[in-house]
Amino acid sequence: MGEQKISSLVTGGAASAGPPLGPALGPLGVNIMEVIKAINDKTKDFEGMKVPVIVIVDSDTKKYEIQVGIPSAAALIMKEAGIQKGSGASGTEWAGDITMDAAVKVAGTKLEKSYATSLKSVTKTIVGTCVALGIKIEGKTPKEITAEINEGKWDSKFQ
Repeated sequence: MGEQKISSLVTGGAASAGPPLGPALGPLGVNIMEVIKAINDKTKDFEGMKVPVIVIVDSDTKKYEIQVGIPSAAALIMKEAGIQKGSGASGTEWAGDITMDAAVKVAGTKLEKSYATSLKSVTKTIVGTCVALGIKIEGKTPKEITAEINEGKWDSKFQ
């Protein structure tokens, strides 16, 4: 019969045997609680964030493998800023502030999964996401930071 794949979006560290996972796993004959516990172990670093996961089950042996995706850039940025949601009025209200190190850290997480060639270009994308969320970087607006990145002011961070 081969493999069955179940893709789902779970809250990091808080997946449950309820829908959508439980009902999907049930027919595959795996120990649902065991799979849920494994998912929560693998996603606990992303607590409170929506994390894409794929459970691959071998129909014959009932062995399973769990692949964890990376939460969206927005979710990672909000975690760094320590906020639950972005500003409702981006550009006029600021919901938080992150350090350049935090922006680079998020970019590094995303770089593995992106088609960009450099940490610098991904960081610029992350800074762009900060605009929409109403988050400043180093106390400056994303626009100011982007200009500084373009001028090479932060190049030491991208080594």
